[in-house]
Amino acid sequence: MSDENRLEQAAARAVRAQQLLDDEILSEAFALLEENYTAAWRATTIDDVGAREKLFLAINVVGKVRDHLGVVVANGKLAKAELKELSQVTERRKRFGIV
Repeated sequence: MSDENRLEQAAARAVRAQQLLDDEILSEAFALLEENYTAAWRATTIDDVGAREKLFLAINVVGKVRDHLGVVVANGKLAKAELKELSQVTERRKRFGIV
């Protein structure tokens, strides 16, 4: 797969990831999961270390999923900028007869 194809794929993935981040239902699901996990974590008894650790991990996983989508969006923005630069370089080369 060429660099240009990979960049186009990253840009397309960024659009999809941004749509997910903007999706009201998914945002609501993330917030509700974090809220429920936090409430359950706070409700654990002092000797229930295992449950607290599992809930702590669950809270962090929700954040990591959201963060991953953000990284995909950021990478896609960089890919888009790189594609634009490649396009401009190609156009300049054509204009000056280098290609």
